[in-house]
Amino acid sequence: MLVAALGTAAQAQDASLSISVKNHRFEPAELTAPANKPIVLKVKNLDPTPMEFESVTLRVEKVVVGNGEGIVRLRPLSPGRYKFFDDFHQATNGVLVVK
Repeated sequence: MLVAALGTAAQAQDASLSISVKNHRFEPAELTAPANKPIVLKVKNLDPTPMEFESVTLRVEKVVVGNGEGIVRLRPLSPGRYKFFDDFHQATNGVLVVK
């Protein structure tokens, strides 16, 4: 029981964000998250083709199938601007602002 309670408490502290991709554009193109908290980012691909959520500064890559969803878990981050893009369509980009 204690392990389950600790897991729930830890999840409650995570920042939860959602973003979608439609017509090879992120919606919204800019996300804001609190500093020094783990982030759970839900990526919903509304296009029929796969996309790859990627960021060099966030050190993450995640392929999301067409008309599918994926979860990206990010470590606690310092304040700053973190760029991300779709590696399959590199003109598709956005930024995560951590405050």
